[in-house]
Amino acid sequence: MLNAGKAVKVSIYLSEGSTHHGVPTYSSILDFLFYRGVSGATVLKGIAGFGADHHMHSASIVEISDHMPLIVEFIESREKVDELLGKLEDLAGSGMIEMQETTVAKPAQVSEKEKKKSAPLAAHLKIEGKAKLMRIYIGESDRWKDKPLHKALVEAMRANDIAGVTVYRGILGYGAHRRAHPDKALSLSRDPSIMLSVVDTEEKLQSFLPLVEQMVEEGMVVLSDVDIIKYSHRALDADPPKSSTGPASAQA
Repeated sequence: MLNAGKAVKVSIYLSEGSTHHGVPTYSSILDFLFYRGVSGATVLKGIAGFGADHHMHSASIVEISDHMPLIVEFIESREKVDELLGKLEDLAGSGMIEMQETTVAKPAQVSEKEKKKSAPLAAHLKIEGKAKLMRIYIGESDRWKDKPLHKALVEAMRANDIAGVTVYRGILGYGAHRRAHPDKALSLSRDPSIMLSVVDTEEKLQSFLPLVEQMVEEGMVVLSDVDIIKYSHRALDADPPKSSTGPASAQA
């Protein structure tokens, strides 16, 4: 929680059309800040301006409207900003980051529970050999901060540089309450099971586990030892496969 006193105001200047791994950069930054426990952040959209390319951009010109300037701003303690700065520099790409010393006269009031602790950010490691498999079992109706829990978990994993996650929807099963949950349109059950499957290094998953424990109020989380035989991904700018006869992969 942000307290009254000395703090740092951070402004991240972006182009509206910029992306990070196929996601709008401002959205990736907001997800990162949110799941790292930053007190609050705001995205501001410019209506005119120019940047490093020295080209004037105006919202009245439709064909270049996706290049309007955006600013992501947040205020946090110096310690917190120093902790996040390295990842923010990576996310901002060619954008500019500005920091100003400021004073918080009155912090915003928190009406919810005490702000959750952030999981420490571990440096991204290449996966090879021994690794860990994390499976998270929850109900489809489970929610976290007014959004589906499984979606919030995926966003949190992406924000914390987890290598990838796949979400599976159960078609039949029962849980701790021993009520069967068939996947039928006319069934009385409205809570099919959801399983999230994640493979990453033990260090990365152990550092992320405290956040999982905070978000999953009712469910089960298991860790297993696995051997990575091959881990690779297609470059984002590469052409998609020509064949359309096989099933598409759901792995992020």
